[in-house]
Amino acid sequence: MRKSTVAWLASQPEETRRAFLYGLSPNALAAMPWLWELWANPQHQCAPEGDWRVWAILGGRGAGKTRAGAEWVRAQVEGAGPLDPGRCRRVALVGETLDQVRAVMVEGESGLLACAPPDRRPAFQASRNRLVWPNGAEAALASASSPEALRGPQFDAAWSDELAKWRRCREAWDMLQFCLRLPDAGGRPPRQIVTTTPRDNPVLREILASPDTAATHGATAANAAWLAPGFAERLEARYGGTALGRQEISGELLEAHEGALWSRPMLDGLRVAAAPPLDRVVVAVDPPVTAHGRSDECGIVVAGIRQEGEDDVPTVYVLDDRSVQGKSPHDWARRAVDALEESEADRIVAEVNQGGDLVESLLRQIDPDIPFRAVRATRSKRLRAEPVAALYEQGRVHHVGAFAALEDQMCRFTAAGGDGIKSPDRLDALVWAVTDLALGQRARLRVRTL
Repeated sequence: MRKSTVAWLASQPEETRRAFLYGLSPNALAAMPWLWELWANPQHQCAPEGDWRVWAILGGRGAGKTRAGAEWVRAQVEGAGPLDPGRCRRVALVGETLDQVRAVMVEGESGLLACAPPDRRPAFQASRNRLVWPNGAEAALASASSPEALRGPQFDAAWSDELAKWRRCREAWDMLQFCLRLPDAGGRPPRQIVTTTPRDNPVLREILASPDTAATHGATAANAAWLAPGFAERLEARYGGTALGRQEISGELLEAHEGALWSRPMLDGLRVAAAPPLDRVVVAVDPPVTAHGRSDECGIVVAGIRQEGEDDVPTVYVLDDRSVQGKSPHDWARRAVDALEESEADRIVAEVNQGGDLVESLLRQIDPDIPFRAVRATRSKRLRAEPVAALYEQGRVHHVGAFAALEDQMCRFTAAGGDGIKSPDRLDALVWAVTDLALGQRARLRVRTL
């Protein structure tokens, strides 16, 4: 991870730090707290290069999004001296409500007032919902909950905060675009910044898909040095790997797909920290057709089943996802055999529709004595997946930990198919594993064992 200049300096030996600081003039030392370039995390808090119109910062809680937004506005409105004009003179500050704009973007600990040097500090005119800088630049506060208020004003820059949770997001974003019609001081088109913890929001997805958008991402841990001690670690320990954690800590945009056979809340509710003693463990393999950098993944999933007595309901535990992409047949075969040995599994179950006898041959080149079962799909992926999804709905399958890539495929797989997934090989391997462990003879009537 790239570091800010200050973070880099803090990591140097004391002699280096002293030499640097004692070499600065008193004015330079006084200016250091206000030089954002020294403090910003280049990973997500520095404006990207290029000819973008929208800069979207997606980040976890406490990742430093608000500070980055405030500093970007500063960079647009401030000139070389306190009274010198900057690039922009009319800025829109948009949040879900006016109260939130004021509390976070203006008066917050990382807001515009806190970030401004004393000689460039803007005056907040609360009665007029605006900020005015000493050089005459202005910023108008606007509420996304009242999009009609954006009819009339015009701006040459904008900062939209927490856009993903705006209740009237479509209307507010569209009205804001009509307002961005003033060129900046150099005659260039307006630019805007969006700072938000991502949620599955169609407007946000459209923004990110636009060729005019540049996006940066920052997790909570990227800003841990400026948070309460242990805050990031406590969040990770409690929510790490869950859908909520991936969204609120890692700053990932997790899309929800209507009609998917699995949902993220379902998987989070079935997640456990450890598996009990298991009666049987298998390694399921869904091999790729080809082996190169753009080939399908080789799905490799380890799972086991627990059944204490004849009257107990069998429960499956997904133990590991060893799937890999772009490896040679020998490499993925070695990975599968290693998974068999390390998990002390009872056998490898592999689909052989594409490779036939070659799949077993590859595995036996690694270990001639491996217990192996070949299966051939005679039904569509959807029909094979549906009974497995039913076991999840019944609470009979648990994930031991989190498997982000596998769960992404599961939550995108609908009754109509893969919903844009080229080949859900991790999911296929999972289906073979659960089918072999829990669906028994009922499943084998339609999955021919060779």
